[in-house]
Amino acid sequence: MQFYEGISTGISSILQEKLQSILTIIGLIIGVGAVLAMLAIGDGAKVIVTQEFDKYGGDFIVRRNPWLWIGNRAIPNRSSEYLRYDDVLAIEAQCPSVEFVIPSISGDLFAKTDDGATKWVEYDGVNSNFPIAMKWEIQQGRFFSEEEFYDHRMVCVIGTEVTTELFGSQNPLGKEIKLSIRSGKPVRFTIVGVMGKRGRSLQYGFSWDNIVFIPLTTAQDRFTGKNHVNFLNITAVDSNSIQKAVAETKDVLRRRHRNKDNFFDISFANQAVERLDKISRIIKIMLTGIAAFSLFVGSVGIMNMMLVSVSRRTREIGLRRAVGAKQSDILFQFLIETLVMCSIGGILGILLGIETGYACSLIAVKIVKVVPYWPIVISIQWMLVSVSISVFIAIIFGLYPAIKASKISPIDALRTQ
Repeated sequence: MQFYEGISTGISSILQEKLQSILTIIGLIIGVGAVLAMLAIGDGAKVIVTQEFDKYGGDFIVRRNPWLWIGNRAIPNRSSEYLRYDDVLAIEAQCPSVEFVIPSISGDLFAKTDDGATKWVEYDGVNSNFPIAMKWEIQQGRFFSEEEFYDHRMVCVIGTEVTTELFGSQNPLGKEIKLSIRSGKPVRFTIVGVMGKRGRSLQYGFSWDNIVFIPLTTAQDRFTGKNHVNFLNITAVDSNSIQKAVAETKDVLRRRHRNKDNFFDISFANQAVERLDKISRIIKIMLTGIAAFSLFVGSVGIMNMMLVSVSRRTREIGLRRAVGAKQSDILFQFLIETLVMCSIGGILGILLGIETGYACSLIAVKIVKVVPYWPIVISIQWMLVSVSISVFIAIIFGLYPAIKASKISPIDALRTQ
């Protein structure tokens, strides 16, 4: 029997028993669809978290440790050691594995324009390398220069949310904005740029677009009155140099701070992503188990249908054997029929999984309102695995009915009414 004849016969058999065929393969459709939908949603969640940590830039963060451990007891860190901008310069000069060091101090400010528009914003005192290290594009104008940084200039770059609420549709470049801490005297800053839209932080809830960026030196002069730096966001020259960059940074800080390394703490940006990846793998294993059970139920249904089909078509099998069909031809015929049925179930399951994934993403956005969209990751790899599973099911669960059909005696079959 030719392959296309087997496919044609298989499709004809399915069309003759439409309702039974649909009920038989529905378990397979649901199993494949459920797996693809949940994997698409799960991988989409991983994309969201990865994007979240990409917003923070850098490979690791160094900050002053607020607590010191004495044995099993934690006490407040009352050390006189603090991170300073001189540490930034030392790390940049003495750590060849480090590409960028972005110092930062931050806090809340009251912003007011000459037109009377007001808004509470967050300020971030950084250096001139900030947009390059953070891979953050400038929407309008420019970022403040290194010269403006060292000259303690009264310039700032604002986020898109600040722009919209304080200036509306007006171009803010060149305009002045008055910034003040609580009960503090307002300080005038000239706006030199507008940052590109960044979105909201899922981890801390603040909006990246509601930040005013000013030179660190100016922030220390006008708002903190200290030369301390809250934390250092450090980027290695490449992913293979992160641990080396950490070791070099620790060595520099020890030498600069009386050989003490317990005053500062180092955290890695990729740690949360790695934890998420482990959770994602566990979820995938669980989903695969649930789907496997559903597929098994569907497979038993397919075997049952094929056994019923063999019983109903015993006379047809006898006629084929009487006109010269071999046992291998009968075996091949019923295997092809099972393969066609499982392939249809697999394809429909893939389509169901894709549509269900998109539907679930819309629901997820409604539930998790902090994200504007939930990406759906349709994996070609998992689609191929689904098709392969369908073929495997066709061979394994269709083999017994096919063997049974091929062994029917022509004489006995022709006697069947």
